[in-house]
Amino acid sequence: MLSGLRARLDRLLARIRRVERRELRDFQRWVEHTNNLLHLSVLLFVPLLIALVTYISNASTLLSFLLFPPLASGTYTLFSDPEGKYASPPKFVGGMTAGAICGSLAIELTGLAGIVGVSTGGVQVSALGAGLSIFLTGAVTWTLDLEEPTAFSTALLTLLTGSARTEYVLSVVLSTAFVATAFYAWRELFYDRRAEYLYRTTQGDDHVLVPVRGETADETAMFAARIAAAHDAGKVVLLDLVSESEIAEAEAGIRRGEGDEPAPGGDAADTDPTTEAQEQVAGQAAMRLERLAGRIRTQVGVPCEVVVASESGSPASVVLQTAREANCDLVVTPYEERHGSLSPFVKSLFDDPIDVVAFRSVSGRTRWRRVLVAVARPGDNAHAMLDFAKRVSRATGTVSVCTCIDAESKRRRAESMLLNLVEPFDGTFETRVSRDSIRSFLSVNAPSHDLIVVGASTDRTAASRFLAPPTFEKVSDLDCDVAIVHRGG
Repeated sequence: MLSGLRARLDRLLARIRRVERRELRDFQRWVEHTNNLLHLSVLLFVPLLIALVTYISNASTLLSFLLFPPLASGTYTLFSDPEGKYASPPKFVGGMTAGAICGSLAIELTGLAGIVGVSTGGVQVSALGAGLSIFLTGAVTWTLDLEEPTAFSTALLTLLTGSARTEYVLSVVLSTAFVATAFYAWRELFYDRRAEYLYRTTQGDDHVLVPVRGETADETAMFAARIAAAHDAGKVVLLDLVSESEIAEAEAGIRRGEGDEPAPGGDAADTDPTTEAQEQVAGQAAMRLERLAGRIRTQVGVPCEVVVASESGSPASVVLQTAREANCDLVVTPYEERHGSLSPFVKSLFDDPIDVVAFRSVSGRTRWRRVLVAVARPGDNAHAMLDFAKRVSRATGTVSVCTCIDAESKRRRAESMLLNLVEPFDGTFETRVSRDSIRSFLSVNAPSHDLIVVGASTDRTAASRFLAPPTFEKVSDLDCDVAIVHRGG
């Protein structure tokens, strides 16, 4: 009974661990979206920084509580748009400090003029002083290029500090410097390097399995090698599947040649035609793979291994099992179609939680310098497409990223999406937003590019794919190499 209880407990713990891993993967995918990452950062860092500043203000009489409204607003502006117009630590500190100084100067000038303001909680606030503080703040921030919305709030709040305005100015300098330092560290050490920390393909997809199938297997293997070579730990595993029909044909030839009789003085078990046929076919396949592996090692400089397996049952199942046994995290397979759609083999690979690229070669090239990436929506699949495009094109190549819209009102949002996608990656990108349909846009631009990268749309629902077919099904006649990227779970 105890053993049965222990077994049920073990199954329950295993199920809990699977759920935890699935939730962790889902969270990682969610946080890969730049907008989600920014919202999460605002939710975490803005309250934390304001709480720290408040704690310091409670421990010291130097910091005034009047600095918190503009400080909270300015901190939110920094973290919510770290690449925006106001996301500059010097401007953040300088703008709010300039506002506090201008507010203090306005108090001095109205005092010298003998103008007395209306009493507010024991503090004299002059209407002329309020207007003068805003005027001076606008003039100073404009002249020094310190335009900060929070500077005007700081200038007005300075009018309420009375005789403590000097301490208020100093508290603004200290508190803004603290926030600006924290923001700068967050942006430089994490946000600008989020691809390195959050995007899985930039950390993996360096062990690539290539099923050697079809007429374009050599070009597909070279494409996979370009992807693997971008990482120091990269390697390529070439897989050839030996079919039962090949073995049967070889066995028939052996039987005809030997008359189905064992050699004199030999052991019949040693000359079994079936075993000999298997060894013969496997040896021939291994020789073909080694020739291709040699070209890969010479031209790309990446380690290359060869594997020959029996095609027993589903070829896709054998490929996926080999990928797991060879510790491969990416499968690059030649593109195959049937009746105008993906072949069952490629579909089975796309159904598995492993990264897959289906490569369609029409040019026979083995170098791709000009790459066009067609993006429909942000997310982990888009990041994988950009990562692979950058790997293949290398430092000397060019990568263009495009998206298509159906209304001009969506242009600004589309441009922002593309900017968020390319910003974490090293190198330069061209971004393009077009009003044309994706089919028309790619057809026009395909001749000027070596490779087009599109998504497999496996993250969409069946209903969505029925209403709007995947992009790769619309561009099957492109006169350009195409890579279809599927992001696994």
